[in-house]
Amino acid sequence: MKKSLIATLAVFPLLLGALPSQAEQKAPSRTECIAPAKPGGGFDLTCKLLQVSMLETGAIEKPMRVTYMPGGVGAVAYNAVIAQRPDEPGTVVAFSGGSLLNLAQGKFGRYGVDDVRWVASVGTDYGMIAVRADSPWKNLKDLMTALEKNPNDVVFGAGASIGSQDWMKTALVAQQAKVDPRKMRYVAFEGGGEPITALLGNHVQAISGDLSEMIPYVGGDKIRVLAVLSDKRLPGKLADIPTAKEQGYDVEWSVMRGFYVGPKVSDADYQWWVDAFNKLQQSDEFKKQRDLRGLFEFNKTGKDLDAYVKKQVTYYRDKAKEFGLAK
Repeated sequence: MKKSLIATLAVFPLLLGALPSQAEQKAPSRTECIAPAKPGGGFDLTCKLLQVSMLETGAIEKPMRVTYMPGGVGAVAYNAVIAQRPDEPGTVVAFSGGSLLNLAQGKFGRYGVDDVRWVASVGTDYGMIAVRADSPWKNLKDLMTALEKNPNDVVFGAGASIGSQDWMKTALVAQQAKVDPRKMRYVAFEGGGEPITALLGNHVQAISGDLSEMIPYVGGDKIRVLAVLSDKRLPGKLADIPTAKEQGYDVEWSVMRGFYVGPKVSDADYQWWVDAFNKLQQSDEFKKQRDLRGLFEFNKTGKDLDAYVKKQVTYYRDKAKEFGLAK
């Protein structure tokens, strides 16, 4: 009897050890980040930030794969992950405030904000309006004056359709200039890279997008950023860019960037990602990569992010209703 009890006690720790705790949960054997647009835009930037910083911090041992799934500012990827790849433990998908705006307008089809698992944010970006460096419009007032005089003289390009966040940024500024946003000439592209190419080729006269996409051009001789849609001027090399507010247009637009996973990813795998992001956000390697990409600190994970996302979707739905874009 005594020997039997000793044997049982000896085995008991081994049995406990067979149940992996959250702390012991291993990284997925294969990791992938889906950028739901063509290369070169904000989703690509978000995935590359994660790819580099997770490898540099040792969170993963093998390089993360970045793949592209363009369509509907995230709609194609959202539907594909939910319907076809709902339980992949190593797959995260980039999203932005624009994704949430489209969700708020029902543009993701039959799926809503509760149909994925929101994991983490990695920073915030800000909207901006830019023109070519040789444009006759030297500041935002010049551009808005031209728009007010004759809306047909200005063709705006942006990385999504009417009702998207890039359209909404321009619409809000135009509204303040007493221009009917529905009279704006607007060309929709797929992703943030294409409008920049169109602007450089003089196919559009102005673009609305995210400031991070302008980082390679700041201080150069090709593009002039007329305004950043932040509350106050941003630090560092972005300090010379005036805000819309200081030019008389009371418009702000921040662009959160982050990741979600499929709805059937296990609690343990989901928690691994949450824990990984909590550690990552505090690392010097991550902060350096975030700064290089023109993003600013905005750290939320797990339940905190989930609550924030749902609050934002409600806010965007109200904004969309103001322009007759949602019921």
